[in-house]
Amino acid sequence: MLRIAWLTTGRGPGSYGALEYAFRAIDAGLPVSIAVVFLNRERGESEATDRLIALAEARGVAVETLSSVRFRRARGGRLSRPGEPLPAWRREFDEEVATILGGYSFDLAIMFGYMLIATDALHERFTILNDHPALPGGPVGTWQQVIRQLMDTGARESGCMWNVVTGDLDRGPVLTYARYATAGPDMDPLWAEYRALGADPDNESIEATRLFAEIRRRGVLAERPLMVETLRALAEGRIAVPPDGTPADLTLDVNRALSETA
Repeated sequence: MLRIAWLTTGRGPGSYGALEYAFRAIDAGLPVSIAVVFLNRERGESEATDRLIALAEARGVAVETLSSVRFRRARGGRLSRPGEPLPAWRREFDEEVATILGGYSFDLAIMFGYMLIATDALHERFTILNDHPALPGGPVGTWQQVIRQLMDTGARESGCMWNVVTGDLDRGPVLTYARYATAGPDMDPLWAEYRALGADPDNESIEATRLFAEIRRRGVLAERPLMVETLRALAEGRIAVPPDGTPADLTLDVNRALSETA
């Protein structure tokens, strides 16, 4: 039985849905147990977070919270800025998180919808896996940034992957990935609508397109079964952390899971 810690911010339906999906897979025989759910928000900060906390507690899973917002404000810290080193309070926060997680026994931690970059205080103490909405070697950044890059380059496929968290953001060793098409006859009209925006459309216009929404939909569909199949492969010893050799292409497993739930 693989024991995991689940780290999330729990800020939206995607985070809730992923945890719910994991619980359903466990009920169906996935040889995994969740030792603790950690959130960097506390009760009352967000209705969505409170809903996720209730889901975990209803399953009898331990829940730990530490508000990164309150932690930052208490120390007079500033928000992180893209491209700049993380401010000092971020490592201090992760030291507190590591102390909390150290009270539980688990084999590895996974981040799903966890909106903070992990510092060495976390990723050097625990083995942590992160879901990223792109193929190995593909775009980095948030899922919105990834999709915009895919659209900007006219990508014909994309995917999602699970990688080991290191100091190299979104570029840690990749364990698994799954592919999905972002082009083809069914997508051509959406690409045509996007190109009709002209040169250099703003982000708001890009994210309002049907193409953006469809790429996002396909990514969300794939990422949850990839999570489950990655955990299954780890629990069964078919893959290891750190990965040994080429990342495992689990596209067929993900497509099989999707067809079974269609």
